Amino acid sequence: MLPDPIALAAIVIVLFPMAYFLLAAPAFLLVKLDIQEVARLLRGMFSAYFLMMIIAGTIGAVTFALTGRLGSTIGIGLLAVFAVWARRWFIRRMDAELCASDAGDVDAPRRLRRLHWGGMLCNAVQLVAIMASLPYININLAPA
Repeated sequence: MLPDPIALAAIVIVLFPMAYFLLAAPAFLLVKLDIQEVARLLRGMFSAYFLMMIIAGTIGAVTFALTGRLGSTIGIGLLAVFAVWARRWFIRRMDAELCASDAGDVDAPRRLRRLHWGGMLCNAVQLVAIMASLPYININLAPA
């Protein structure tokens, strides 16, 4: 079994994109999404967030697998799998709303805002789940 600091590093790697998104996403609540450049920037942020979660989740799952923590491996691996699915789903929906907005649909920015809120809620739930599981990961940094 590898040392516990490696497990701690895996958790930090997984928490980094979540914390970034938690801080960056609310800024888009201050602007109107009927401005095409802003809406496309929001789409890019979601795409990058999910890509970072896929990479970080994969690194975290592999790291936990190497340290012999099966439960943590499965949990972090499920986060990576969810990110793959969510990226596909969110980006497809955002592209549809951007196209609808380009075509003159006045309700498209409202639907895009609903997607934005859903993405922030999804991230918050994942972040709470990771933080709540920290006591069960048993990362021991004290010398033996």
